[in-house]
Order: sequence, then C-alpha cells, then structure tokens
Amino acid sequence: MWHNVQAAPADAILGLTEAFRADKHPEKVNLGVGVYQDEAGLTPILAAVKEAEKILVANEISKNYLPISGDVSFATAARALIFGAEHPALREKRVVTAQAPGGTGALRVGAGLLHKFLPDATVWLSNPTWANHRGVFAAFPQKEYPYYDANRMGIDFPAMLATLTAVPAGDIVLLHACCHNPSGFDLTPKQWDEIAAVAAAKKWLPFLDFAYQGFAEGLDEDRYAVTKLAATGLDMLVASSYSKNFGLYNERCGALSLVAPSEQEAAVAMSHLKTVIRVLYSNPPAHGGLTVATILADQRLSALWRQELAAMRQRIVDMRHLLVDGLKERGVSRDFSFITRQRGMFSYTGLDNHVVDWLRGEKHIYMVAGGRINLAGLTTKNIAYVCDSIGEALIR
Repeated sequence: MWHNVQAAPADAILGLTEAFRADKHPEKVNLGVGVYQDEAGLTPILAAVKEAEKILVANEISKNYLPISGDVSFATAARALIFGAEHPALREKRVVTAQAPGGTGALRVGAGLLHKFLPDATVWLSNPTWANHRGVFAAFPQKEYPYYDANRMGIDFPAMLATLTAVPAGDIVLLHACCHNPSGFDLTPKQWDEIAAVAAAKKWLPFLDFAYQGFAEGLDEDRYAVTKLAATGLDMLVASSYSKNFGLYNERCGALSLVAPSEQEAAVAMSHLKTVIRVLYSNPPAHGGLTVATILADQRLSALWRQELAAMRQRIVDMRHLLVDGLKERGVSRDFSFITRQRGMFSYTGLDNHVVDWLRGEKHIYMVAGGRINLAGLTTKNIAYVCDSIGEALIR
C-alpha cells in the first residue's frame, strides 16, 4: 500500500537533531533541540528525581494499571502546583485533573474532549505558535491571533487584544501561560488581566499550554495567567508538562486540568474525559507521575527540586546575557538586547533563514528556520564560537 505514497516530511525540530547527530564536526552546536541542557551539554537527571526513584523502587509491590485518569496523589499535587494550593477554584472543587503522557498527550486529550462537544468550534492559535499545536488540533477549523511583531521585537498586544475581543462565544483560544514557544516573549500580569476580562465578557474557552512552569520567573509567578483565568468562573483547560521542570522528558508525564463553573459540572466533565482517554491509551504510564508526586509530597525533596529548577532557570538567563554581550563585543551593530527580555528556553533571534542556513552549512551551528534558538544549547565552552560565527554571518 505504500508503493506510491511519498514519505512524510521530517519533523522540523527532531529532524534537525538527527542531522546534528550525523555531523562529525568537532565544534558543532545544537541550538534547535527543545530540551534543557546543562553546562556539559547533557540533559541531566535531577538529584531530587534520583532520590524519589529510589523511594519508589524500594516501596514498589506491583506494576498494575493506574486508573484511567491516573494516580490520585499525582493529580492532587499537580493541581496545587498549577493553580496554587489556596486558589478558590480548588477549594470549591471546580478543578479536575487527569494524568497524561506528556504535555502533548494532555493537549491531545483536551482536543479530543472538546471535539466531542464543540466539533464546529474554531481553535485560535497565536502567530507564531509551537508547530505541533496545528497537528494536535487538526480536527478543528483554525485561525490565528496576532502575537509576535518582528518589527518591534516584542508582542503586538493591541492587535492581539482586538482580535480576541472579536472571537465568537464558544470558540477555543489556545494561550501560552508562560515562556511562549517559539518567541520567548510573555504577556505582563496587567495584559493577562485584560485577556481574562475579554474571555469572561466574550465567553470563549481558554485552553492554556503550561509546559514551562518555573522557567520564566518562578513557580508561583509563572502561574499568573492560569490563576487569573480560573478565577473568572469560565470553563477552561490547562495542559501542563513535567518534562522540563522535572527533567522527566522520556517518562512522558503531563496533566490535563479542567476548570468548570461548579463542582457538579467538573465531575461530569471528568466522566467524559475518561471516555476520551480510554480509547486513546486507556491509562497513563505510572513512573513519571509517581516520581513527581513523591517529590512534591516530601518537604526535603521538594526544596531540593526547587533549588535545581532555580539553577536551570538562572543558567538560561546567564546564557542570554553572555550571548547579547558577546555579539556586542564583536562589533555587531544590530541591537540584540531584546533577548535578555525574553523568558524560558527559547528566543526568536531575528536571524533570517539565509543566515540560519549559512551557520549550519559553514559553522555547523543548528537552529530552527526563522532563527529560533534554545538558549540551553549554549555553554561557556561554545558561546565564544557561536558569537564569532553569528558575528561573521552578519558582518561579512
């Protein structure tokens, strides 16, 4: 059946990683991969995770299936982390949470649930957005709302707000809670206040992608958008990931939280959420969720994890400043200071595709088309080479 079928194009990011691995150049640098890397260029296992896993192995007595919605202790801990333990929506039991295979799995489960009841709704995506969002919501009509403005190297908030004000009631708006991927530019709390007011007035459904909690400013600060929108009393969904902030990439640990106007409605929504999960993967993998739950339930491990997360966040901030300073020191006239105002792992650098192609072909520096880079791919060992190369590309 495949004789006359053309091969599907390689994933833009994963395909880039494959090309990087095949490159034998000793100074090659991968700035495209979407994972955290330490100073040694490794994606580390956190010490808190290692200790939690020892506890799990020592106490494990069965490999039986989890419930359809996942481990109860994980769901409880995840809700408190996402919304804050004292959020009114939690006290009113208006939030239900299902464990999912990664943040992508959480998004896909949410899309399946919404398509069951809102098949004709339009999904509104930021321009730009994470490329996989389009595939996850492929069953829906899709439109874009303005976000990144290349001319001002920031967010075009007036245009964004105007478009969201015109979104019809019952449509779905996908929002990046923090560390916008791919631009790196985030809304301010005041701007989130305005978004929440528009959502409440216009009655569209917010769906927040919360993949990077703790990577912008801190665990509490990064949840501002979630808590603000949850306080409106609207129906909303939040897809969260523990790949980045716990370093559990290959354990595929995520959560889908659903906020409803009442406890009764939340329970009804969970019953239908379980039917969606049952036909997709029946129940989630256990290890990642149990690891997260173990860490968050232990005061010492939780404190250790928060320290490790803060160190990861600070390393990325340091790399942002070293990159901007390094380019300036090399006589690059273009102002790259905006990179220090971005948050999270990613940055839209403003480098056009011919520069991106030249850096890959001549300098073995890999980045995604459009000039998006992962700052965690930079280290004190390769930063000079990267700055030299970008400087050469822009000055030549």
